[in-house]
Amino acid sequence: MDWTIIALLFFSGVAGGIINALAGGATLITFPVMLAAGLAPVTANASNAVAIAPGHLIAAFADREKFPRLDRHLMLSLALCVAGGVMGALLLLALPDHLFVLPVPALVAFATLLFACAPRISAWAGRRRRGAEISRTGGLATLTCAAVYGGFFGAALGIILTAVLALAEPDDIRKVKVLKNMLATAVSLAAITIFIIQDAVKWQETSIMLAGALPGGYAGGMLVRVLPAHIVRWCVIAAGMVMSLIYAQRYWC
Repeated sequence: MDWTIIALLFFSGVAGGIINALAGGATLITFPVMLAAGLAPVTANASNAVAIAPGHLIAAFADREKFPRLDRHLMLSLALCVAGGVMGALLLLALPDHLFVLPVPALVAFATLLFACAPRISAWAGRRRRGAEISRTGGLATLTCAAVYGGFFGAALGIILTAVLALAEPDDIRKVKVLKNMLATAVSLAAITIFIIQDAVKWQETSIMLAGALPGGYAGGMLVRVLPAHIVRWCVIAAGMVMSLIYAQRYWC
């Protein structure tokens, strides 16, 4: 592996850790780098999931003031995320590379669209807030679907989780971000456990990206207190749009 790829893997890990902590969407940056390193698409997706997973947990602990109470609802949410992450990972591994690449341009474009619409989605979630039982039931069902998607691909999972969690906490964005990072960690750990057991991870590339994602996740958790997320958001949106077009040309033309 040449030094250009090593540097690209490491610094994309740093960027991914910061992006996930601030707004979500790191996969839009890190997954293309895994492909650029020469990994097959399914392997690249599995390796990418392992590399960026710890960033969510580190970001959550970086803002411990807003750490949620470990109650029955949180335990149920974590359990659903674990189950969904396992199902999504198994679905991914059941697909051969030539079938997985077909939806990749659409998945990246979908994730980019969600990312671009994140503020409107959060605002809508706040306006749609109803009674606690209705919001909780609907939120858990949506959370499970989001977890399956997260185990399968994962791009923009943070945005989906943020919108779901905003139903219950529309006025405390820091608390939502911490809880989002906890749940995303549960999804990721469940998925990567399957990937590791099934030997679907390329450890050389993964270790380099992970080495960047760890400090990036902590830095992002600190920056969420002071840095306006829109600065990061527009860079990620632009990257996602470019990668959608590149993948569409590569896999559909």
